[in-house]
Amino acid sequence: MIALSNPSTSALDSADDASVRLRSMLVAADSLTLHIAGVEAYVLGRHAVADDGRLRIALPADGRLTHHLAHEQEAVALVEVTDLAPTPVRNRVRGRGRFTGWLVTQATTNGGDEDLLAVLDLATAELTVDGRTTCIDPDAFAAADPDPLAAAEAEMLCHLDHHHPDTVERLCRLIPARHLQGVQQVRPVRLDRHGLVLRLELSRGDRDVRLGFRSPLRHPDQLGVQIEALLRESRRCRSRRAY
Repeated sequence: MIALSNPSTSALDSADDASVRLRSMLVAADSLTLHIAGVEAYVLGRHAVADDGRLRIALPADGRLTHHLAHEQEAVALVEVTDLAPTPVRNRVRGRGRFTGWLVTQATTNGGDEDLLAVLDLATAELTVDGRTTCIDPDAFAAADPDPLAAAEAEMLCHLDHHHPDTVERLCRLIPARHLQGVQQVRPVRLDRHGLVLRLELSRGDRDVRLGFRSPLRHPDQLGVQIEALLRESRRCRSRRAY
């Protein structure tokens, strides 16, 4: 991915940022699967991360995995999570996460129905992005907070893509002209506290470009100011190219 020069983009390669990325993936997961001894269950929407970093999953009482766990006080488990771009681009997989650990179960009541609460004590955590896998320390994962835009990212990106193509076009002025040669389509593909990522689709292959914010966001309400700053810079780029 091409990252335009900005001090905030350097943090994207840090171990702390990998932990944040993995926590953020769980907030807005597109696919979440729990594997135990040859049995698997799709548990999207039934999961949460506790303050101590342990992954908590509510399993329905009549599920196959629940019956399997009913006779086990503790089991070795694998959890896989997939992060997909919300906009209609090629190669939508933006990253994958893997967690392994020991699963402990306890019965809970949910609206009168009895569920089985599965709690994963984390042993290992991995984040794979662009073919590169990063091992994340369980304590670092527990200490990380999700990106402030994680919960709203999909809605924001789809809104930008569907209703503001003119804004995307103006932001493209920030991209060096040599990187736009042969580009057939540009779509927003990622939005986080560090900036906006645009996907440049070519006839063969894709290219991602990050437009970095001046400083990392701490709250979603700060997004409008940062986008406007990028648009002001894009207007200056247009003026420079006119001469």
